Amino acid sequence: MAYVLKERTGVSDEAWAEIRATVSEILSAVESEGEAAVRRYSERFDDWSPPSFRVSRDEIERAQAALSDELREHVAFTQAQVRNFAELQRSTLVDTEWETLPGVTLGQKFIPVDAVGAYSPGGLYPLIASAIMTCVTPKVAGVGRILGCAPPRTAEGMHPPQLYAMATSGADEILCIGGVQAFAAMAFGIEDLEPVDMLVGAGNAYVAEAKRQLFGTVGIDLLAGPTEVMVLADDSADPDIVAADLLGQAEHGPTSPATLITTSERLAREVAEAVDAWLEGEWPTKEVAGKAWRDQGAIIVCEDEEEAASVADDIAPEHLEIQTEDPDWFEKRMGSYGTLFLGTHATVAYSDKSIGTNHILPTRRAARYTGGLWVGKFLKAVTYQRVTAEGSARVAETAAAISDAEMMYGHALTARLRLDPERFPDARSAIPPSEAGT
Repeated sequence: MAYVLKERTGVSDEAWAEIRATVSEILSAVESEGEAAVRRYSERFDDWSPPSFRVSRDEIERAQAALSDELREHVAFTQAQVRNFAELQRSTLVDTEWETLPGVTLGQKFIPVDAVGAYSPGGLYPLIASAIMTCVTPKVAGVGRILGCAPPRTAEGMHPPQLYAMATSGADEILCIGGVQAFAAMAFGIEDLEPVDMLVGAGNAYVAEAKRQLFGTVGIDLLAGPTEVMVLADDSADPDIVAADLLGQAEHGPTSPATLITTSERLAREVAEAVDAWLEGEWPTKEVAGKAWRDQGAIIVCEDEEEAASVADDIAPEHLEIQTEDPDWFEKRMGSYGTLFLGTHATVAYSDKSIGTNHILPTRRAARYTGGLWVGKFLKAVTYQRVTAEGSARVAETAAAISDAEMMYGHALTARLRLDPERFPDARSAIPPSEAGT
């Protein structure tokens, strides 16, 4: 039976209530007041009130000039990996049609969303890779208009590498606004920019709640809030590596959960000691990561692999590292995670920054019912029907009979009209002889 060696405190119901109320206030104000409300909240939260929130071509060129050639090459490498993986995913989504009955053709096709708002976080850290992933992926999908958005970093505006990455990844227009007010501006429109149809991007708990409340007004990718990491390990794992991978994600912020699930009590205790050693020693972001570990860190010891897999699936983490002797067993067994890292060489940082998979992923157990951001999120899978007289003759009576049983007599009438020889002279002649008496 599993037992908890270290338990997280979590976020209180009162804190979530405050988040919901604050987000609702901001969204309502922006919907009713427009840019004036965006500017008010931008001044309040980010001390930012430029003449225009739109980023100019001159600002983009200055950002490009501020980057070293080496960093531009690394940005290009990540863009290439994300683009390649998105193109491979897109190639699996094929417009197809089938003749399911004589005279009945059913089909599906994939139509890109017209306009997407792509947000890249910039609170504690200005996320360059996020700007790439939220712009390159919809561009591969064929989205017509991409509105990039990120918060100001200094009095001059956005972090230059983040702005450069956004501009070179496919953003057609760019806004420099942060937080909830940014999502409201993209959803309702600002200045001369039209509202978008869909919002994507990760962020803190306020950002995730903003997307939840805006869903319906616009589409969203998924609820991607404060990042989560889980390492599932056995006796074969290196406690220093496990501890480092837990703290590596914990540095995202003080509300980021980090969980170790293990079948080894020895490893559990050694990882706890290794975390403390990292935090007491040279861990570079110890203040943020340390608070996250103290408040949101957890260690769970399980009896065997089957129990470890079951506990992990129930938690449904955003990032799941498997550091065991047989990681493939867990890959075949498990089904609730945002993205999976198999083997000791697969660390979350690769997916976060450069390997090509998307790091916009489900959090707070949403991995039970959805995957992460991918090219298919930007494509509407639509269906169509093409029906001849012969096909109509085969399905009309069934449609009418089911409609009658549901007391939807208008539906029944529209089906039977297709069999009326006065209106459709070829209707009855299209019925196969074996069915003519039905």
